[in-house]
Amino acid sequence: MEAFYRGLRRACDKWNVDIVGGDTTSSFTGLAISITCIGECERGKAVYRNGAKDTDLICVSGNLGAAYMGLQLLEREKSVYYQQVNEAKKKNDSHALEELAHFQPDFAGKEYLLQRQLKPEARGDIIQRLRELNIQPTSMIDISDGLSSELFHICNQSNCGCRIYEKNIPIDYQTAVMAEEMNMNVTTCALNGGEDYELLFTIPIGDHEKIEDMEDVKLIGHITKKEYGKILVTRDNNEFDLKAQGWNPLKDND
Repeated sequence: MEAFYRGLRRACDKWNVDIVGGDTTSSFTGLAISITCIGECERGKAVYRNGAKDTDLICVSGNLGAAYMGLQLLEREKSVYYQQVNEAKKKNDSHALEELAHFQPDFAGKEYLLQRQLKPEARGDIIQRLRELNIQPTSMIDISDGLSSELFHICNQSNCGCRIYEKNIPIDYQTAVMAEEMNMNVTTCALNGGEDYELLFTIPIGDHEKIEDMEDVKLIGHITKKEYGKILVTRDNNEFDLKAQGWNPLKDND
């Protein structure tokens, strides 16, 4: 708990947030954390999900899919560990069990993926840069449930469609390598993995030149009329209906 609170305090100090309350209670089912954030902004500057308009550009910060691949890496090493433990128990091999007490997972060269899964960072730097460039997004959401699901939220609440391009989706090299190693489609991971906590937002087409010069932001598509649907254009220029396959907390995600 002390380590958790130290991390919480560091995050709050970084973004000038005050911690003003707290309560603890016992639990029979493990650790649960509930946090309420309250803030304010200048009138007319709040950005919601329902403001996207036809011809707006769709942008995303950072890169996608790395947090999901970090989770897959952790799950793989956990599976390897328990497989070895079970084999040692079947053989009643006490020496092997002692050795497994010092088991070291193989994370070499995958540190970035682990960081993205275990230590996500709020992209306040992107918000600040947008202000400096005088870019007012028309809609915005963070990518917690996966790019496809978040795009659906914006399009459905803004009563519009979208068109995004696979070749423009930002993917880190380690993410691509890990996906290939696990025989997974890296674009699917980027679209549906979630927990990246990057920013997905739309801007007026007139801000095209400004956004192109913005570091760590990628233009991935544009907003269309609702009747044109939600479309993913693949690298070989095939078009498919975008599907929201990311995490939905209101459904069974098994």
